[in-house]
Amino acid sequence: MPHWVRFRHGDTVGFGTLADGHVTVHHGDMFDSPRANGTRLPRADVTLLAPTTPSKVIALWNNFHALAAKLGVAEPSEPLYLLKAPSSVTDPDAAVGRPSSYDGRIVYEGELAIVIGRTCSNVGPDDADAHIFGYTCVNDITAADIITRDSTFAQWARAKGFDGFCPFGPVIATAVDPATLVVRTVLDGAERQNYPIADMIFSAQQLVSRISHDMTLHPGDIICCGTSLGVGAMKAAVSTVTVAIDGIGELTNTLHQPAIA
Repeated sequence: MPHWVRFRHGDTVGFGTLADGHVTVHHGDMFDSPRANGTRLPRADVTLLAPTTPSKVIALWNNFHALAAKLGVAEPSEPLYLLKAPSSVTDPDAAVGRPSSYDGRIVYEGELAIVIGRTCSNVGPDDADAHIFGYTCVNDITAADIITRDSTFAQWARAKGFDGFCPFGPVIATAVDPATLVVRTVLDGAERQNYPIADMIFSAQQLVSRISHDMTLHPGDIICCGTSLGVGAMKAAVSTVTVAIDGIGELTNTLHQPAIA
């Protein structure tokens, strides 16, 4: 299946498909008739970047039956979401630093992300697949204690919007059925999350449709589908988190911070 990547090779940033340990370089637009230019680069010779440069990152809350049941909250009648700052995007393998303005818990949230491939507004669920380019892995990192710090205003955007708090990648898989996928999150070698995408309250197609009725979605935008059971804090001085989805790949990043007692 095609796996699309963005990469840096020397002083050049490009994109292409990754297979058999090589990147086949393409020209043009990843989302509009890209063309292979005949160049193949060994994977070891390139640095993978976040696969797109989204104009917006949409992140779902309470989108899994199992998590809603554990939290004892009602399942929503419409998608509940927030926007993460585009400046929160960072690359696969990037090191994320603790924000200087925050000394509380930082948590991982392994998730599936939808990558938009065609501009869409007011599309129906049956037309959503035509506007989805593919799927990728994301770690929706969150400064959890900030959310309820002020009793008058839940600070979701701030808690999730710090620089580096949205690593995603390493690839975009374009030929997968999201309903068959399973998300696993591994923290410092121990599996912490293992949940099926089939448990989502709103499917990928429903999310694209409903959100497109609120705002226009552009090629490269990503929708983080929400997380399920097993979210936890990263406490070590250097924590390594891997979000793995068979059929897509593994996203690994480190968080660097003073150790939390």
